[in-house]
Amino acid sequence: MNEGVEIIPRFTLEDGTTLEQVPVAYRTWGRLAPDGANAVVVCHALTGNADVAAWWGALLGRGRALDTDRDFIVCANVLASPYGTASPITTNPATGRPYGADFPIPTIRDTVALHRLLLERLGVRRVRFAIGGSMGGMQALEWAFFGDFVGGVVPIGVGGRHSAWCIGWSETQRQAIFADPSWQGGRYPPGEGPEVGLSIARMIAMISYRSFASYERRFGRERNEFRGRTRFAVESYLEHQGEKLVRRFDANCYVRLTQSMDTHDVSRGRGDYFDVLSGVKQPALVVGVDTDILYPLDEQRELARYMPRARLAVLESEHGHDAFLIEQDAMNAIVQEWRREVIDREA
Repeated sequence: MNEGVEIIPRFTLEDGTTLEQVPVAYRTWGRLAPDGANAVVVCHALTGNADVAAWWGALLGRGRALDTDRDFIVCANVLASPYGTASPITTNPATGRPYGADFPIPTIRDTVALHRLLLERLGVRRVRFAIGGSMGGMQALEWAFFGDFVGGVVPIGVGGRHSAWCIGWSETQRQAIFADPSWQGGRYPPGEGPEVGLSIARMIAMISYRSFASYERRFGRERNEFRGRTRFAVESYLEHQGEKLVRRFDANCYVRLTQSMDTHDVSRGRGDYFDVLSGVKQPALVVGVDTDILYPLDEQRELARYMPRARLAVLESEHGHDAFLIEQDAMNAIVQEWRREVIDREA
């Protein structure tokens, strides 16, 4: 594994904002072939980072779906995330202070365009396929619009545009942050942000990431001791998850990332939605989870129906949306089969 940060001198977002000296943090596994044509792009989810081994380790390695013997695997941190790429916690070179609330709202398309520049810097001339789940799946779909540069796409647990349902979940989480007295319009001092609001936002999100069956089997009506008092186990779990995110994340970043996800619409500026999907020429593996309440299986069925070279795979799991991170052996098998039957044959 190698890691690094590339500095892009100037980058203009879709909204016209130009960022200067833009850092892009990334990690790679495997070696780039002499012709630069063996890259695989892995795209991370909302609060993830570029370390694929940490959150998708069962898919990464010799002979696996992300084959470190054959592939040059690249995962780059997204715009607005606090893990090394330009974000609200990055220093604005014009002011010498963190951007904070002044950081613009990047689109999913912006992030993919920035990562395209990174691949050029790394010497990549062709991508075998781009893969990701949730917000990563949005990026994977956007990679399809780079023509022959990308050989295939694997969007997981996502639709072709962010639904009103998903936007509603995101806005509820943002409002939890905005309601925290320390939010101050996002202009809180470093290290003194809206911890309670961010924690509640994460608790709300964690409910949408799982399913009724998952919570019922794991928690039911069990109680435990948590901080000196008896509570329902699910209450303790959600509070713990909220506190964990507060220790590693930033509220301005969370707000901007959820707003970025809300921009997701592959047809924006390209034409009729179904016509745009029908124009995707690459082979695609569309993966859905049968118990996903956030991005229901109907959305993946829609992608597979209209993308002419798409195959639908259903991951059966009681764990809901997060199953693509939990059921890693099953995910590895699904992707391996597809790449063996489709991508490897076309190489």
